[in-house]
Amino acid sequence: MQQIKQSGRLSQKALLALWRDYKQTGDVGARDRLVLSLAPIVKYIVYRKIREIPTYRDVEDYISCGIEALIRSIDRYDPDKGATLEQFVWTRIHGAVLDELRRFDWAPRSLRRLEREMNRATERFAILYGRAPTRAELSEALAMTADELATLVEDIARSEVGSLNTLVATEDDSPSERLDTLASLDRTTDPEYAAMRAGAIDRFRAVFDQLPPRERHVAVLLHVNNLTLREAGEILGVSESRICQIHGKLKRGLREQLEADAPLLLEVA
Repeated sequence: MQQIKQSGRLSQKALLALWRDYKQTGDVGARDRLVLSLAPIVKYIVYRKIREIPTYRDVEDYISCGIEALIRSIDRYDPDKGATLEQFVWTRIHGAVLDELRRFDWAPRSLRRLEREMNRATERFAILYGRAPTRAELSEALAMTADELATLVEDIARSEVGSLNTLVATEDDSPSERLDTLASLDRTTDPEYAAMRAGAIDRFRAVFDQLPPRERHVAVLLHVNNLTLREAGEILGVSESRICQIHGKLKRGLREQLEADAPLLLEVA
């Protein structure tokens, strides 16, 4: 039971003897020695899968999952079925880690299979030619059309779920949260847009101030006080149709003078 390989790990014979001792006596200490001896398998399997682990998950979560699978496999091992203890726990740990990966991955297995094929094709091409393949070369290697490859790349990109608080490198090599690197959809936060918008408003005010007093009064009644044409006519002592004529004239004048700024002014309105 105390045979040791030169590497410091228990030999298959020693592992089996220790396992039999645990099964016969129920000695938890014997089980713990088995776990300590076989625990490196867990880290080896998890770190082989490190590229598949989502960035928002901790590697330690998968190591814990593997240790739990290791303990369960020690209890369920049956030497009469032909596999060694190491082979059995390897299979159970590997399966448990894969299940944990799939549990937090919404993408179908077929997509992950195609992703692995694409990665292998890219690596083979880089080894042969010393550079990354172009889209056309990669689609040929995968026996896909350019459109099919583009769709695959988009599906893979959509399947990658990450935290917006993940630290990423910026242009000046300083760490920053991913959230801070995303382009804002709020145009008002763009200094250039804000300056153009302010300039357009200033030009509107300048043109509006040049209108005849009667037209400015009509505009205020209709667009600031929100009166109807009839109500504005009663205040100014003219007919509803006259108010409509005045309003049409001032709109045409403003449109002609502010044609270049119309898109920005429509957003302000």
